[in-house]
Amino acid sequence: MRSIFFFTLLLYTGISSAQSLYEMPVNTQSRLSSFENLNGIRNNGGKSNKTAKGAAFEMVNAGETKTLLDIKGEGQIQRIWMTIDANPVKLRSLRLQFYWDNSSKPAVDVPYGDFFGFNLGKGIPFQSALFSSGEGRSYNCYIPMPFKKSAKILIINEGKEPAKLYYDIDFALQKNPVNSLYFHAYWNRNQSDKLGEDYVFLPKVQGKGRFLGVSVGVNTDSSYGKSWFGEGEVKMYLDDDTLPTINGTGTEDYVGSAWGLGTFINQYQGCTIANDSTGQFNFYRWHIPDQIYFYKNIKVSIQQIGGWMKDDLKKLYLKGVKLQPVTADGPKFIRLMEMKNPPKLSDADFPEGWINFYRVDDYSSVAYFYLDKPGDNLPPLAPVNIRTKNVK
Repeated sequence: MRSIFFFTLLLYTGISSAQSLYEMPVNTQSRLSSFENLNGIRNNGGKSNKTAKGAAFEMVNAGETKTLLDIKGEGQIQRIWMTIDANPVKLRSLRLQFYWDNSSKPAVDVPYGDFFGFNLGKGIPFQSALFSSGEGRSYNCYIPMPFKKSAKILIINEGKEPAKLYYDIDFALQKNPVNSLYFHAYWNRNQSDKLGEDYVFLPKVQGKGRFLGVSVGVNTDSSYGKSWFGEGEVKMYLDDDTLPTINGTGTEDYVGSAWGLGTFINQYQGCTIANDSTGQFNFYRWHIPDQIYFYKNIKVSIQQIGGWMKDDLKKLYLKGVKLQPVTADGPKFIRLMEMKNPPKLSDADFPEGWINFYRVDDYSSVAYFYLDKPGDNLPPLAPVNIRTKNVK
């Protein structure tokens, strides 16, 4: 019975897709912007070198800004493909900016590599519903990005070395639904060493819209040894919440895994890097089947909580490693934060078992969302020295 259900679901999905493939829209014009034809001007492509592939790429020198798209009118970006001669520092030093409808503030202002889900600068092949990389050397985005009056995309090289850039931006000039939202993205990196402070994926943003998800890179602090970093719960504060309406149960749970986190790649969730030896993790979650809507504002964060067995954690504690136990899961589950005088890890009566504890790690992330306006109230992108610190 279960196999019949899934076959029926796949058949229905295939039929729906096939029908949309052969339907002809009204007044829709297909375009592609590249160095061979900036802005996809009609009847204008491939003219350089007597049409023999004379402008497939351009160099983006240190300190240089290049315009990849700058068009007027109504339409929708459908796909973005790019590639560069990449290294981790270059992927963080290049900066992408997307502007909609003549806004003076970019809706997207994020490092190049992080935008495409390469949050640690490592080239890993993957295929998801929103982003992909066929062999770990290309960068593809399939997020629909409607605009009403104009669209502009810039790339800025804030690094010290040039980048060899190839790109395509596929878009359509068309009428969009009246309730279309604008695409936004926000990059952040943990700069606090305060125990018990949540890492913020998305600061409180004002407006009405839809939260699409996050891509995340984690460099765990080596002082915590081989302990597990990912007990933190994802929290979403909707429409002036003081406590989150949406509250998960753990980091790997949010990514759709369980009992730890290894590498896997799914359409809506995945982990492209899970390296216990280097303490590096790169994962994503797309809220496509489970839509997250907000009507006034939204804030999204994750707790910085890890876990380890009591005796192992005690050794770190006695070395002076920065940590604070919060729960003990042994013969009984004990909420240490609710105790008036909780025991210390060094005390003889400290509970046995698995101990969840506050810790501090190096998180970086991109939050993707739609908003009902082309600009937002979010902080500007951090300077390049903060973005590239300890990146290698």
